[in-house]
Amino acid sequence: MEYEVLAKGIALAGCAIGAGLALIAGIGPGIGEGNAAAKALEAIGRQPECKSDVTSTMLLGCAIAETTGIYGFVTGLLLIFVAPGMFMNFL
Repeated sequence: MEYEVLAKGIALAGCAIGAGLALIAGIGPGIGEGNAAAKALEAIGRQPECKSDVTSTMLLGCAIAETTGIYGFVTGLLLIFVAPGMFMNFL
């Protein structure tokens, strides 16, 4: 009985730590998209005639970069709400 409570506590702690680490994944896309926007503005400032090409390429790159943040967010939510219930059924 005592070991069962300890095992549940360890499983819940692992889920919480994993969710926290997964949600840190939102930092990378924010930094990357900020850098992309800054470089796009520099390029437009140097050559205003290529504004549409630079803007479309930047938006596509930002959309692809944002998926890593979304994957981290979904993983964190799954670790917070779904995984503890699954672990408790096994213990």
